[in-house]
Amino acid sequence: MSSTVLKIAALAGDGIGPEVMREAIRVLRAVEAKFGLTLQITAAPVGWAGIDASGQALPDATLALCRASDCILFGSVGLPDRDPTIPKEARPERAALLRLRKEFGLFANLRPVKLPRELAHACPLSLERQGAGIDILVVRELTGGMYFGQPKKTEEIPAPAGEPSRKWFRAIDTMVYTTPEIERIAHVAFRTARLRRRKLTSIDKANVLENGVLWREVVTAVSREYPDVALDHMFVDNGAMQLVLRPTQFDVLLCENMFGDILSDEAAALAGSLGMLPSASLGAATGDRVFGFYEPAGGTAPDIAGRDLANPIAQILSAALMLRHSFGLNEPAVAIESAVGQVIAAGLRTGDIYSASESGARRVGTTEMGTAIAAAIGH
Repeated sequence: MSSTVLKIAALAGDGIGPEVMREAIRVLRAVEAKFGLTLQITAAPVGWAGIDASGQALPDATLALCRASDCILFGSVGLPDRDPTIPKEARPERAALLRLRKEFGLFANLRPVKLPRELAHACPLSLERQGAGIDILVVRELTGGMYFGQPKKTEEIPAPAGEPSRKWFRAIDTMVYTTPEIERIAHVAFRTARLRRRKLTSIDKANVLENGVLWREVVTAVSREYPDVALDHMFVDNGAMQLVLRPTQFDVLLCENMFGDILSDEAAALAGSLGMLPSASLGAATGDRVFGFYEPAGGTAPDIAGRDLANPIAQILSAALMLRHSFGLNEPAVAIESAVGQVIAAGLRTGDIYSASESGARRVGTTEMGTAIAAAIGH
């Protein structure tokens, strides 16, 4: 298809990261062979793997590789049992994940939530609530809001009179959004909605938060440029409830950073498992290319790491998003998504989506699942 070398930084990270990354690369090599691509996939440590290698969650050499690459395929970082051993500012989630978002201006996070009919049993909702099928895209603003606002600190304060003699602390997080930040993520959401069912639900807390008032005003203003997309607004608490009561009403959900973090994980349960949920974090377009950061929505799952139990599908589908968004390669992306669908239809299940009551299902490990999806690419 192309002789252009596509440069990918593969940062597997911690826990199950290396296992699921291995299977995603296996699938990418199958795509490379089928479509005549040239993929330069270079691995580098990040997270606790980076700390163990060089004392930094995001080693300088890893950051240099990312800068020299077209995109980042990311696993997951963080090992809660080790967190107390280092300052919180040096922990992987802050020192690696949040820093990479800022370094590359990754302001738009896309999390597609789709429930295959074959996995209806894995969804916690009744078949009646699943309706004709769950297919939601969460668009989350990724570089503003409470996670990045300043000041952000924990400080000691005087103890109230009459209280026991002990230290008192106050934790401060600041939620900040500007008009341009809201505008650019709103444009991403509206453009994406045009490619789907042309319905957008914007999530805020305008009845309590000043941020919510501004968010609603700016999104409403941007909507006038997209008269073909139906817009409605919903408070975040109602949105969380509606995802459980009637998820099929949603097409595209537009959320600020913290609300999107929470609601996209809630929505992930509707797809049967976090192990099924990919994500793409995108920066501003440069010509026909978009620098992106692609990762599964789940975590490191250290309790099952190294045991061939993890579901690699979220990582594999993240690779499909990478081909589509960073390289404009829709046909290979569809081939991966179709291969996943074929394997699911054939009854292969990792433990998180397996049910003994499901006729024709067979429980498999991480490697067998990845191998089967790679084999399906060539058919």
